[in-house]
Amino acid sequence: MVDITSKSNTLRIALAQAIVQVSKKETIEAIQNKTVPKGDVFEMSKAAGLLGVKKTPDLLPDCHPMPIENTKIEYEIDGLEVKILITVKTIYKTGVEVEAMHGASVVALNMYDMLKPIDKGVEIKNIKLISKKGGKSDFKDKFRKDLKANVIVCSDTISAGQKEDKAGKAIIAKLEESGVAISNYTIIPDEIDRIQTEVNKACADNEDMIIFTGGTGLSKRDVTPEAVLPMLDREIPGIMEAARKYGQDRTPFSMLSRGVCGVKGETLILTLPGSTNGAKESMDALFPSLLHLFRIFKGARHE
Repeated sequence: MVDITSKSNTLRIALAQAIVQVSKKETIEAIQNKTVPKGDVFEMSKAAGLLGVKKTPDLLPDCHPMPIENTKIEYEIDGLEVKILITVKTIYKTGVEVEAMHGASVVALNMYDMLKPIDKGVEIKNIKLISKKGGKSDFKDKFRKDLKANVIVCSDTISAGQKEDKAGKAIIAKLEESGVAISNYTIIPDEIDRIQTEVNKACADNEDMIIFTGGTGLSKRDVTPEAVLPMLDREIPGIMEAARKYGQDRTPFSMLSRGVCGVKGETLILTLPGSTNGAKESMDALFPSLLHLFRIFKGARHE
C-alpha cells in the first residue's frame, strides 16, 4: 500500500460509469415498470453500489480505507442500454477513482443478476472513469515556472561548523521538486542584525522567496521571528497556521513553533523550524500549493 502520510486532506471527487445492455425492449419496460421478478432493479442495484463503494478496500488490497462522504448513483436509458453514473466524494489524502469504478461495476453486476431470468442476452460494458478532481494533478500546471528562492539556515552551531545542515537541504529538495530555482543558500548565526541584513539583501535582489530555517523555537537564541516580523509589509498568518496544523497531526510539539510568514514588497518570507523533520513537514504542508500566491500578488505582468 502506497504511503500517503505526507499528503494533506483535500476534496476528492470521481465520476465513473458502467453500461448494461439488454437484448430486448421488453427488458427495459420491465425495469421501468418495476415488474422484474427479483424486485426493483434500480433501487436494489443502487443499494448494492453503495455497499460496493464502501467495501472497495476490503476487496482491493492497495486501496486505502477512507471516509466516503457522498455517493450518488444515477441511471440513463438510451435504447437498449442503461448507463450507470456514479459520483463519489471524500475529503481525504488520496482519490476515489477506484471506489467509483468499483461501485459502478457492482451496480452493473447486480442489474445483470436481477435481469438474467428474463433476458439471457444482458451484457456489461464500458466500465471507466469519466472524470476526477482533487490532488496534485489538478494544480500541476497552475504555478509559475520562473520562481527563485533564497534558503537561509539560522544556527549558531551549524555556522560554526559544529553540526551539518540537513533542514536547509530538505527545503531545497522540496523547492526543486516544486520547480523553484535556488538562487542562494546561506548559513548564518542566530543574530537579529544578520538575519535582517539577509532579508534586505534578498529583497534588493528581487528574490521571489526567502525561506529561513531555524530560530523559531523558545530558546534565548531563537530570534528569527523577532528579526523578520517587523520587516514585513503584510503578515500572512494562515500559511504558518497550516504548517503547524500539518505538523501537529504528526507530533504534539509543533504547536511550540513560533514561525511567521508574510511579504516584504513582492518577496515572500517564510520562517520554518530548524529541525529536519519540522522543516520537511512544513514544506510538505505548504508546497506546491503556496506557489499560487505569486499569481495573486504579482499579477498578469509576470505571467
